[in-house]
Amino acid sequence: MALRRNKRTSDDQPVPVPVEVEGVRHAGPWDSTERTPDEDGTYLDLGSLLVRVRPGLDVQLPTDGAEGEIGAVMLVSESSALELRAFAATRSGGLWDEVRDDLILEVARLDGECEQVDGPFGAELHVKVPAELPDGEQGFQPSRIVGIEGPRWLLRATFLGDAALNPSDDDVLMQTLRDVIVQRGPEPRIPRESLLLTLPPNATLVSDDE
Repeated sequence: MALRRNKRTSDDQPVPVPVEVEGVRHAGPWDSTERTPDEDGTYLDLGSLLVRVRPGLDVQLPTDGAEGEIGAVMLVSESSALELRAFAATRSGGLWDEVRDDLILEVARLDGECEQVDGPFGAELHVKVPAELPDGEQGFQPSRIVGIEGPRWLLRATFLGDAALNPSDDDVLMQTLRDVIVQRGPEPRIPRESLLLTLPPNATLVSDDE
């Protein structure tokens, strides 16, 4: 499922003053109380995530399960991709430590390889799992999995393709990750509950061959 954006309209709502953030999120990604897209028309409003779409990136919204819920957004370039998923978390933090341990166990179950390294947001995982290649041969699917905790949320970013094989902290996908704004909402949520995405009202679905 891909998106084409139509002309954006303004709600004329007051804009909060940007908040200075310390720690690994000092340059983003942001909480909605810290940044807003203002009049930046490159931002796509997906409900729980506001994503800045740069030239050369296609936006895909794969559905999860039989109910067709949208739990992730994929930003795809010619040789790489970035999957973004957001989850509810507690105020005390620490959810990424738990999720990371679960991912390490899952990779081992799949007979894959997993290396934990120190990245710009702290501990991240560099993963290779067995997969069938386009030519039918058996190979590995590489990924770089980054977890970032904000105010009662966890943003999980998975880099695929060349961005996983040759990690960079300055490429367009990493810049896109830092520009993300998370809109968790005030309602109580269970930790690890997926913050589902919604189609923006100013978007049109298009087929992949259009």
